Amino acid sequence: MPHRPIKRILIANRGEIAVRIIRACRELGITAVAVYSDVDRSALHVRRANQAVALGGATSGESYLNKTKLLEAARKARVDAVHPGYGFLSENADFAEAVEHAGFKFIGPPPSAIRTLGDKTEARKRARELGVPTVPGTVEPLVDAGQAFDVAGAVGYPVLLKAAAGGGGRGMRIVNSEDEMPSAFATAHSEALNAFGDGRLYLEKLIENPRHVEVQVLADSHGSVLHLGERECSVQRRHQKVVEESPSPIIDEAMRAQMGDAAVTLARSAGYVNAGTVEFIVDAKKNFYFLEVNTRLQVEHPVTELVTGIDLVAEQIRIAGGGRLEQRQAEIRQRGHAIECRVYAEDPANRFLPSTGTLERYVLPEGPRVRVDNGYRQGDMVNLYYDPLLAKVVTWGRTRKESIAAMKRSLAEFHIGGVRSTIPFCQFVLSHGRFLKGDYDTGFVAMYFAPEALYREGNRAQVAAAIMAARAKARMTGVAPGDDATFTTQRSREWKKNRHATLR
Repeated sequence: MPHRPIKRILIANRGEIAVRIIRACRELGITAVAVYSDVDRSALHVRRANQAVALGGATSGESYLNKTKLLEAARKARVDAVHPGYGFLSENADFAEAVEHAGFKFIGPPPSAIRTLGDKTEARKRARELGVPTVPGTVEPLVDAGQAFDVAGAVGYPVLLKAAAGGGGRGMRIVNSEDEMPSAFATAHSEALNAFGDGRLYLEKLIENPRHVEVQVLADSHGSVLHLGERECSVQRRHQKVVEESPSPIIDEAMRAQMGDAAVTLARSAGYVNAGTVEFIVDAKKNFYFLEVNTRLQVEHPVTELVTGIDLVAEQIRIAGGGRLEQRQAEIRQRGHAIECRVYAEDPANRFLPSTGTLERYVLPEGPRVRVDNGYRQGDMVNLYYDPLLAKVVTWGRTRKESIAAMKRSLAEFHIGGVRSTIPFCQFVLSHGRFLKGDYDTGFVAMYFAPEALYREGNRAQVAAAIMAARAKARMTGVAPGDDATFTTQRSREWKKNRHATLR
């Protein structure tokens, strides 16, 4: 495709990431074109864009996953490029290829790199060929459950079944014994097929009590490939991240250089261009193993932006337009410490199930050292059609302690009414001794979190705010405090019983 400057971008996404990309476009003097489904007609990303094109429908399949509609919207809006954000079609090589064939620039890696590194089995195969440490397991996708039995027997239980395509914990199952394999294989296959249209699975030895550490890479089309340090992403529920930080509390300069070199080697070998993330797991002895590559912008990219001062979305756009990376590896430094808390419309006291309804109250935190990447406004409806992520609160401090303090203050200022949210859970994490020491792993939630923990000492401020909101609503509407949506699933009897214990 001949080089030409990017002046108009179609954002093939919604929510906070669409708003984030729109902001980068405005700073670069680029026209941002949003797309929207019927239920997103008045969404924040639609109102923030310079132009918006209707896709129709309500489900993802009818709108944000519909390649034909997205390409037609790009033609209608006469854009130069398409930014997929994260999720939806961001790691779909066929979509990237279709965008390019239609005459637009795809703001992401080449289709060939997505196919090589976005497919977990292909990525593992390449990592092994390059000498990057990998976890014992299959390189090719499993043929059937019978082969899974054989491989698991060879590497030893427990093992992990994982979808060959996609991510986010979907199509993933821990298998502790032979008896669990048939149902685990069937469930993982079905879930992967439904989520990604690809039911292929692979198997690897389960590294127990691992840390999840990832390395951000940037590459231009002129041969320059850089890493921007690491992010710690070990606080997870359902294999999905909730709290992230950079730098990792356990990574020193020598280990950072080793992991960074491995990430750059892998990206360079695949002809990678644009932003991507190489994920690793780290065992108790600080041995690291390649996990997968996310061939897109990550949800948690803001923590890297805050500690490096590099705008990753702006760099994505410049690279797609043929620009060169201006930095050299020796110039990349992580300054201070950043933490991100994802605020989901979920009920942490009820297995993190999605919570739907109208955002009757929605007050964002403000102040020094805080950034909020947000996709909603007060009065908006949160529905079940899409991912329940509302916003991301990101704080920076000169030290990890300062960043944690800023986050605690920010979460106490973030008030949500009408739906339940993960704010109390994030406050629980930030007050837990293991997190404060930086001594935690991916089993943190399963090991330490219980619904009743939301009422313990560390969450006084949030519970107090919730009680005041409940009392105010009770005065206005006559609804009992225990029925207020800012609370957990416990009814008014439990609320009355616990409030004195938490506020004394």
